[in-house]
Amino acid sequence: MRRPLLFRLNLCGTLLVLLCVTLSSRAQPGQSPDATTAIAGRVVLVLPFDNRSGQQDLGWIGESFPDTLNQRFNSAGFLTISRDDRQYALDHLGLPPDFRPTRATTIRIAQTLDANYVVIGSYNVARGRISVQSQVLDVNNLRMSAPLEDSSELTRLFDVQNAIAWKIARQMDPHFNVAQQTFLAAPGQVKLSSFENYIRGISAATPPERIKRLQLAVQESPSYAAALLALGKAQYTERDYDRAAATLARIPASDRRALEANFYLGLARFNSARYADAEKAFAFVASRLPLPEVINNQAVASSRQGHNATALFERAVAADPNDADYHYNLAVSLLRQSNFTRAQTEVAQALRLRPNDSEAQELKALIAFGRPPAPVALPASKPAVTATAATKPPSSGSNFEPLERIRRTYSEASFRQAAFQLDQMRAARMASLPPAQQVAEYVQLGRDYLAQGLVPEAEQEFQSALAINSSSAQARAGLAQVREMSGDAATARNEAQASLQLAPNAAAYLVLARLELHDNQIAASAADVGKALKLEPNNTAALGMKQALAARGQSLP
Repeated sequence: MRRPLLFRLNLCGTLLVLLCVTLSSRAQPGQSPDATTAIAGRVVLVLPFDNRSGQQDLGWIGESFPDTLNQRFNSAGFLTISRDDRQYALDHLGLPPDFRPTRATTIRIAQTLDANYVVIGSYNVARGRISVQSQVLDVNNLRMSAPLEDSSELTRLFDVQNAIAWKIARQMDPHFNVAQQTFLAAPGQVKLSSFENYIRGISAATPPERIKRLQLAVQESPSYAAALLALGKAQYTERDYDRAAATLARIPASDRRALEANFYLGLARFNSARYADAEKAFAFVASRLPLPEVINNQAVASSRQGHNATALFERAVAADPNDADYHYNLAVSLLRQSNFTRAQTEVAQALRLRPNDSEAQELKALIAFGRPPAPVALPASKPAVTATAATKPPSSGSNFEPLERIRRTYSEASFRQAAFQLDQMRAARMASLPPAQQVAEYVQLGRDYLAQGLVPEAEQEFQSALAINSSSAQARAGLAQVREMSGDAATARNEAQASLQLAPNAAAYLVLARLELHDNQIAASAADVGKALKLEPNNTAALGMKQALAARGQSLP
């Protein structure tokens, strides 16, 4: 049975302690933040917007608002509630999926999901233009905001959604300091027809229709990560493991969806008996977000290759000691190493947590008999868990060979919650550092986000650095890059020049060089590239621009 958001968060306490050992070890005494408290006040539920156009074929647009707004709110530091959890709340309250709630039922839905804010809205389409109106319900204070509005040509739907998302973010957090232009230039925009097929695909009632729509979205926009993930998951659900793996592998490691994609990629490879590839996929996820189900699956894939995965199973148990399967898996792994005493302890704990587990009962008898199973790689057709009846202690002729159990479900909410909590804890740790070190870390985080194409997130980090030290040349240069990437050339030039007045730096010179090259000011661009290379002779971006200028017949001064 699924649980409300904050109930699930409370189950993550032990995990988060393990995840944040490095963070807390660097914090000052007494500054170990509570992750659940950090999340309180930042949970947002976006409901589908009402279609008031009178055109049923435009109903998909209403479903698209939660998708786009959730992405923008996540980048703004809010924790959004997924479509699946929203459907859970409607089912729990006995409401149909297309139900349009009143204020009273909106509050009930929000309370079911522990949301602090609920975003509702409507749209109308006439003469090729879309007009949007939205309001924010502050659940804690039972207060509805004034209407927030925006409009544009229907072909610029993303601009309207990003603009309304920015206004809502400012409504929920008056201190939110990311520019509206940054939201408008946020990544993720694809052909409108691809976006429509993606939304219709994730909303489809049948698997064939879902796969058909998602395939159309990917055909039109081959690098559309959201559609690739949805298609790969749909193919995996239909047990088309090879196609699922091929689809999921197309999502770049730098994309935020890569964690979920690699979890299902690992499962698809596992089901095709490609255990080394499965282990690699799970290890990728675990290296960034070591949730117990991921570590467990990495261990199972390793054990299928005949490796000793006891240490990984121990990590899974430590992260979630109340999961019977993790204790069972550790017991099997210990038994393979002939560590009968510890194996007996672990299987006993598994049976305390799940007394009717017949396989655990049989494993207990096998351990008592003192015969370790042989580690062998299994064919893909053999399931990881086989339901068997409880038996008497096995004899030497017993055919029972215990297998470690893989976790086949990915909890998107748990992954997002853990990532969100880590961000909050990181912020609390950074607040304890000396100001100069805080600025340096915010700037580095901003650069990391820029490298991933996460422009709104990058701006928040640079703005945080400037709030501490407005004379930081590096933070000002980072903000210049953000303005450049969001298409605001004039402000980008001003920020780069302000950065250089504070201190010469390659990043600011390169912003100016790119802007000058765009304006066909070749000589000025070459001069700034030359200045950047004098500061950083091995700067790859500067060297690339040097080559681009050489191709135009311009050498550096």
